Order: sequence, then C-alpha cells, then structure tokens
Amino acid sequence: MNLLIELLTDSGQFIRPRLSEISTAMVACLLVVFGADINRALRRQLSGTNFIIRTIVFILVNAFGYGFLIVSVSPWLAKQLSHIPSQWLICLVVAIFIFVGSWAQRNRQV
Repeated sequence: MNLLIELLTDSGQFIRPRLSEISTAMVACLLVVFGADINRALRRQLSGTNFIIRTIVFILVNAFGYGFLIVSVSPWLAKQLSHIPSQWLICLVVAIFIFVGSWAQRNRQV
C-alpha cells in the first residue's frame, strides 16, 4: 500500500510544475466538447438575423469568448489544482480527462 501511495505522490509531484498547461488542456477539451452545443444554441437564437450580424457574433463568441474563457479560467483552475495533495492530484487529473473523454464519446464527438 505504501508503494502505491509513494507512486501516486511521485506522479503528482511530477505533474505539479505543469499544472498551468494541464489546466489549459482541460479547459480547451471542455470547450471542444461543449462548443458544438454552444454554437448550435447560438445558431438557433440568431437564425432570423442578418448574415453580417451572425458572422460578427460568431467571431465574437468563438475567437474572443472562447479565448477569454481559456485565458481566464485556466489560471484559476491551475490555482485550485495546486491546493490538492500530490497523491490525489494525479488521480484527479486522470479522472477529469477520462470523464471529458467519455462525455465526448457519449455525445459522438470522438
């Protein structure tokens, strides 16, 4: 049992300096999975509007909205992950990516 805890702790310590990149990847994966739903809802809302307005809203939401989410949520998520003990950190990171991957699979995105 101590060997397993030591392995988890070492793995958590290994990924700790990379939490910024890991949190960016998590946010980006979530946006990829939910981006299609967001764009579909946006398309429904803007279905009767002018082409130029639809294009401007599309650019604002996809370029600036998603970009802003990645830039603002990723540091917050990295800070939250940094408070987790190392032996649980690797478990949580792997579990989150498995959850996002299974969610994408369930919604036929993979």
